[in-house]
Amino acid sequence: MQQPNFVFIMTDTQGANIIGAYGHPGLETPNIDNLARNGVQFDRAYTSCPLCTPARGGIFSGMYSNMAGPWANELSFRDNVKSVGQRFQDSEYRTAYVGKWHLDGHDYFGTGICPDGWEDAFWYDARCYLEELGVEKARLWRSGLNSLEQLKAHDIQPEFTMAHRVSNRAIGFLEQNDGSKPFLLVVSYDEPHHPFTCPPEYAERFEEYTYPVGPAAYDDLENKPTHHTEWANGHRQQVESHLESGDRWRDPLYFGCNSFVDHEIGRVIDAVHAYSPENTYIIFTSDHGAMMGAHQLHDKGPAMYEEITHIPFIIEAPKGMGGGVTNSTLVSHVDLLPTMLDLAGLEVPPVMAGQSLVPLLNGQEDPGKSVMIEFNRFGAVHEYMGGLQPIRCIVSDHYKLVINLLYTDELYNLAEDPAELNNLIEHPGYTDIRNALHDRLLDRMHEILDTLRGPCWERRPWRDTRRFPWAGGTRPLHADGYAPEVLDYQTGSPDKYV
Repeated sequence: MQQPNFVFIMTDTQGANIIGAYGHPGLETPNIDNLARNGVQFDRAYTSCPLCTPARGGIFSGMYSNMAGPWANELSFRDNVKSVGQRFQDSEYRTAYVGKWHLDGHDYFGTGICPDGWEDAFWYDARCYLEELGVEKARLWRSGLNSLEQLKAHDIQPEFTMAHRVSNRAIGFLEQNDGSKPFLLVVSYDEPHHPFTCPPEYAERFEEYTYPVGPAAYDDLENKPTHHTEWANGHRQQVESHLESGDRWRDPLYFGCNSFVDHEIGRVIDAVHAYSPENTYIIFTSDHGAMMGAHQLHDKGPAMYEEITHIPFIIEAPKGMGGGVTNSTLVSHVDLLPTMLDLAGLEVPPVMAGQSLVPLLNGQEDPGKSVMIEFNRFGAVHEYMGGLQPIRCIVSDHYKLVINLLYTDELYNLAEDPAELNNLIEHPGYTDIRNALHDRLLDRMHEILDTLRGPCWERRPWRDTRRFPWAGGTRPLHADGYAPEVLDYQTGSPDKYV
């Protein structure tokens, strides 16, 4: 059987709530919308962490970042963690990565050095883009294009942007590919992340547009974790500068850049259809969303609200087979790599925290599935967003439980309270639901060998029980398909631990 090709497209800071296919057609994302019409659209997809680097860690390793290594920005994979590129390259695939990486532990832009698992000839991260721009244009990109007037004054054209150059390199790969090997092409856009650089005509379309934040804009943060109020106080000026009429968010650069990156994505999709063999899957997602004034918050960070955790997730099968389907099963970033391996007929190793979604692509749904989301720290070398914030969250069919290890916990009934205003964590009518979700989350942390697992997650103000012993036996790491079998600490033999 011929192995399939994969074109994996991702953006940065593009929640499901700013995609037309997910209910907001006024935001003008026709190419992503068309991909959804031709593919399987997962309506309840969640990030593994609402932060750039850890989310990418989950996407490209199939593991939660607390285990894979990049559990905060400016951290990289552990040396023994194999990325999607390494796994597919070792299975005789051509592997090319074009665009934002943010996983080398260096800085926001990267090093410009191609890591193991990818073809050096096509490697192109943000450092490569900066070097192409030169010092003055790089400064302009980062700090000189903060308004529609500045975009016009500098006559910003598509060719200036990182998005356009990333698309060009991706299209170049597709044009020159000779079909001698199956391939994996990752196309990773920085956009619509700040500084929201786009040609001015895109921002102009949204000068009068205001996004309906809804009831979440009026959250007084009573009965919420203290760090949400601290976050809100630290960004009050930014929120107030964008919110109008109480719950309308005006941000023409962000929305313009969102529509512009959709245009660039369309260029790549067209090239896939024109140049790629018919057995090619197109996968699209984003790392996380943006708060946009919901719950008085700006940007992304240590919270589990829908605005930053609910992400777009679309898979177009070859020839559009099974297209035009919406699947309501809960899915996660960590399901992506197991799905790709399964589609390629490759083994999914036990170390991966997710599961293959191939049955869902074939029309099945799994209403009993839940997803876990984590947060640990915003950045390793800067103090943005308040330092250590260990959080674990579980989302089920109708409920979301959030354990804020250092603060007040949260429970929301998403079916009745989609704006997540009413924290039910101490509500006596929800004790059984809360405790069942708590058990499910603890089991999940135990199952995946969550690095921060321990009694502290069980010992909550509203519950003090023990699901796991404080001092237990040693358990081996899950097999990754590469490393030798873990040896018993006491005997040095490959005997199974208890």
